[in-house]
Amino acid sequence: MRKIAFWTLFLYAIYALFFAFYLFQWTDSSIPAQYKGTSADPATFLTKKELMLAEQFSEVKNFLFFLSVPYEWVIYIFVLLFGLSARFQQWAEATTKRRFMQTAIYVFWLSLFVQVVTFPLSYTSYYVTKMYNISTQTFSSWMRDELIDFWVNYVIMVVIVYVLYTLMKKFEKRWWVYAWLCSIPFTLFLTFIQPVFIDPLYNDFYPLKNKQLEAKILALAEKANIPAEHVFEVNMSEKTNALNAYVTGIGGNSRIVLWDTTLERLSEDEILFIMAHEMAHYVMKHIYWGIGLYIVVTFIGLLLTNRWMKRMMKRFGSLCRIEKWNDLASLPMFLLLISLLSFAASPAMNAISRYEEHAADKYAIELTKNKEAAISTFQQLTRSSLSQVHPPYIVKLFRYSHPTILERIIFLEKQ
Repeated sequence: MRKIAFWTLFLYAIYALFFAFYLFQWTDSSIPAQYKGTSADPATFLTKKELMLAEQFSEVKNFLFFLSVPYEWVIYIFVLLFGLSARFQQWAEATTKRRFMQTAIYVFWLSLFVQVVTFPLSYTSYYVTKMYNISTQTFSSWMRDELIDFWVNYVIMVVIVYVLYTLMKKFEKRWWVYAWLCSIPFTLFLTFIQPVFIDPLYNDFYPLKNKQLEAKILALAEKANIPAEHVFEVNMSEKTNALNAYVTGIGGNSRIVLWDTTLERLSEDEILFIMAHEMAHYVMKHIYWGIGLYIVVTFIGLLLTNRWMKRMMKRFGSLCRIEKWNDLASLPMFLLLISLLSFAASPAMNAISRYEEHAADKYAIELTKNKEAAISTFQQLTRSSLSQVHPPYIVKLFRYSHPTILERIIFLEKQ
């Protein structure tokens, strides 16, 4: 056990050192020489101070991201190795004989432990965004969101884990097929209720207040055959200085959402370009394609998890004090495998997302026919979020679900 724990920490330290050198020493995020002086060159639309802050902030945020993902793996490994997972199961079984309540108790202790151990990294991320004036959120407001996250994720996790382990015990060979089939309606249900029940827990959503702007958006929406009532604004200025807009929900609950920071800081033409971009997602049914892709990836993930989890249990089960592979105590092993597979799949998933975002940019410029507004929009987005115009390659692979600002502006320049 000590040997595994040592090598886990050693490999994590090597991994952290690699990304520290990669992000802070080895990479060069300056744009290629042929784009110097163009509208894609941050030196043409950011001050020297903003350029310096954008570089510093991006490096730190990227480093925190690459630290946090394997840190989660380390937690799961240690929870298994030191028998904490088995202990949580014992507490749950000693409290009640009802399996659902046992699941609720076990998931609570595991979730609480993970929340406490990951809190330093979460707080550091919040502190950094606050220090660079990206976040305007007070600590109490941030903690409120953290608590909401905890309880929302906890409720969802209890339902998933209860169904999952019920299937594992009933169908030891084909549990993953039935779990995958159950995940389809559950995913659709969550996507449908998120805009109405989950998102409002964090922020206030309301119809667009600026009626003059609303009329122009309605005219744009009419061209795209989009229902007008699906345009909302949200009060994000209490939490951030960044700008954003997005599409969420499906069916009658689908919405196009604009942050109030976007409404306050961008011109009407820039807002209309953003709206056209978000309308493209609606028109091209990217949410439905995303759900379909998620269903396919879930099938592959559960298939691989079924194979690897049973092999890991044969080798490490007794060491982790877990009697059977389908005991609740094996949950950290399941979560570890899912997290590893998700991280491994993220470059491909991000590439698909970048393709969709590029298609939305193309649709938006064809709809608005205002190249200058589109370019200035991306310049403003860069300034508000202190993001890198040309991020390092590995960062783009694992973090960027959108094309880089350099790619987006160069595309627009060619139109």
